[in-house]
Amino acid sequence: MRERLLGFLRNANSKNVIINTIGNYLNVGFTAFFALVLVRIMSPAQYGVLSVLLGIAYVLANVLDFGATAAIYSTLPLLLEKKRERVYHFIKTTFAFQSLSSSAVLLILFLTFPYLDKVFFKTGAPEIELYITALAVLFLIWQNFVLNILFAAKKFLVANIHNNLQNVLKTGILLLVIYFKSVTVGWVLFIFGVIGPILFFITLALDRKDAVFVFLKAQIRRDEFRAGYTLTYFAATQLFNLGARMDLFLLSFFLLKNDVGYYGLSQKIILSILTTVISVTQVLSPNFAKVHTKSQARHELKNGFLYLLIPTALYILLFFTPNWVFYFFFTDRFAPAAMITKSLVPAYIIFTLGSLPLQFVLYTIRKPIYVLYGNILYFLIMTVGCYILIPQMGVKAPPLVNLLAILAPVAVLTITTFYAYKKLPTRE
Repeated sequence: MRERLLGFLRNANSKNVIINTIGNYLNVGFTAFFALVLVRIMSPAQYGVLSVLLGIAYVLANVLDFGATAAIYSTLPLLLEKKRERVYHFIKTTFAFQSLSSSAVLLILFLTFPYLDKVFFKTGAPEIELYITALAVLFLIWQNFVLNILFAAKKFLVANIHNNLQNVLKTGILLLVIYFKSVTVGWVLFIFGVIGPILFFITLALDRKDAVFVFLKAQIRRDEFRAGYTLTYFAATQLFNLGARMDLFLLSFFLLKNDVGYYGLSQKIILSILTTVISVTQVLSPNFAKVHTKSQARHELKNGFLYLLIPTALYILLFFTPNWVFYFFFTDRFAPAAMITKSLVPAYIIFTLGSLPLQFVLYTIRKPIYVLYGNILYFLIMTVGCYILIPQMGVKAPPLVNLLAILAPVAVLTITTFYAYKKLPTRE
């Protein structure tokens, strides 16, 4: 038993999971530190506005990915293994497509954001803060793109070093702004959404100068762009990411800003553990892209399940955490966040385990259409459920709706995985 455990810990996947998990824990630590600082110097109403605007920025950064993430994980590992001469052409082509597409949408957002805020988000934020949010989206998109390239290439140590170096530098800037008593929602948005990514690019470019020059010389080739796969996954992720924020957006629409602040803090706590799930799937994704047989599939599914038990255990631990721990860290002003956080846990445990069939469907059989079907159901349940139940149940409604909504795509992907696995050949 001991030898099997040591062997499991020594294999390349485990080492990468450990590196990525430690890196993400550091990132979680910085996120928690930022929250601890901000809840002490901002009112619940201000923190509510910040939560909504940051939520918009992070959602759009994922929505306007335009399927590039799936294209990277499904294609880059194979190119690195067999056709290295195409690597930088593929990267530059995908980057160009994503940047042009997202910039076009963000231009529309710049022109309509004040109107959208008045009729839907209702934050009442000054226009300059809305424009900073829109600008931050583009920088976050580029940062996510580079991180996904590094993860797909299994450069986990490099990615996490530069990502957390960025966090250290952001912390220094934030503390400097606090020292001069200049903290506003706009300043926090600018530090997190613009300055942070710029620092990430600078430190990485200084470390990888050769790669930057090769990228600049690479060609944009139309044949490197897989429209059907990429755009289908884009539609699927767009629906999921919008659905995942409908609870916060509709709380902002129906309720007082204080309630939005409580729920926004709860989401940050929950999502800090979700980062660990992402750290595992980022390691698993390149491996699922190379699966061709039942034995390979069983191996990856088994290993993936074992790794995903780590964030599952963290969610269970969070559920049984005494309320006084929440009060100690986030003060009594945010006391309702303790109950909200615990009520969100069941949905995210299911989501965690459901990420395993997602890897198989997306990268092994490469059928993003089933992801789209599941996410359509998720979006509809989240939107309709929150719209109907929030006026009746208040802040207690979103956790219940989250649980019902996440069951739909997980069921679709699990059934798809079961039948697709049966069709895989026994050997190559």
